[in-house]
Amino acid sequence: MEVERVFATNVFGLMNVTRAVLPYLRSRRSGHIINMPSIGGYASYPGWGVYCATKFAVEGISEALSIELAPLGIHATVVEPGYFRTDFLSAQSLSSTAVTLDDYADTVGKMRTFAAAVNRQQPGDPQRLAQAIVQLAAARTPTRLALGSDTLARIEEKHRDVQRELDLWRSVSLSTDFPRA
Repeated sequence: MEVERVFATNVFGLMNVTRAVLPYLRSRRSGHIINMPSIGGYASYPGWGVYCATKFAVEGISEALSIELAPLGIHATVVEPGYFRTDFLSAQSLSSTAVTLDDYADTVGKMRTFAAAVNRQQPGDPQRLAQAIVQLAAARTPTRLALGSDTLARIEEKHRDVQRELDLWRSVSLSTDFPRA
């Protein structure tokens, strides 16, 4: 039930709002859909698997919308904020699973401790984020906007990790095609 609630809000809620607004945007042949999956939609973290799964879904939906809606004059952008100094990590906002397992103390447990420690110490300024969103709305591009130094660092780290794995497993990846005649 915990998982379904997160998906209901973060994925299906977003899809319902998008479906409601699209007829209006299509009739105008203009508009800009701005979805906020967060850096959690681009790179996952221990203890955030379900949350990140919903945000990955928002990334995929938004990226496809960007392509599908462009010929209609409608833009779609995903905004990937990192940690901004809000109440997101507070006990009133953040919910944890009902069950904790000792086997995950070194991963999920450490993330819970980290989240509590950085609450209200996040590097991002919410007012500056809002200004960036206003600037984005006027620009109508890009498809993806990373906001925050922590977000840029995490994306760059993921790209390095993915490239390293591609290089390491390239021969195996290429071995799965039918042989060329």
